Amino acid sequence: MQNSQNKLIIIIGTLLIVSGMIILTSNYFNEKVDNAYTYMNNLLLENTETEVLELQEEVATIDETTSSLENMQIEETVIDPYAKYYIGTLEIPKINLNKGFTTIDSPYNTVNKNIEVVKNSNYPDVSKGNFILAAHSGNSYLAYFKNLYQLTLGDKAYINYKNYRYTYKIVNIYQQEKTGKIAIYRDLNKNTLTLITCTKDSKTKQTIYILELESVINI
Repeated sequence: MQNSQNKLIIIIGTLLIVSGMIILTSNYFNEKVDNAYTYMNNLLLENTETEVLELQEEVATIDETTSSLENMQIEETVIDPYAKYYIGTLEIPKINLNKGFTTIDSPYNTVNKNIEVVKNSNYPDVSKGNFILAAHSGNSYLAYFKNLYQLTLGDKAYINYKNYRYTYKIVNIYQQEKTGKIAIYRDLNKNTLTLITCTKDSKTKQTIYILELESVINI
């Protein structure tokens, strides 16, 4: 009887020890699994944060590029179809005008295409002559004289013709009614440049600018 009880105690003790070992082993493995899961999760989060930062930097770069494109001023170069027919140019720096003119008898010598050299006028190299130019004002792309109204006495204009640069100064500005004729008041003993256009904000008047030659240089 005593031996049977001892055997039972030994069996129960053995079962308790085995059960304890199983429980401890199970906790150990669970802890390892938890640690491994935590490590992989942290690693994944670290990689994810790095990718987000890189993406944010790329977005910032794109935004900066977009901003610079929005602020970029695009300059267009307009090709003048009549350039090959020009024999000279008129320059007025104050109003950023630089435009060519043709010969008097050219089919392109008209205010509907260019600055027109008025018939019966003289080219700049004619002594005591009067070189007369006319052009549209207003808002159209043909309004080459649209900003002449900004000129005042003493302002300069330049004619480049046959390798010479002629410098003129405004000495008189006056208006006349549109009647089909223009009276030009100038000193007949001086070389003169006359510019004619419609008067700003007027449908019945035209403005005449008289310029006298100051100097000639070879270019």
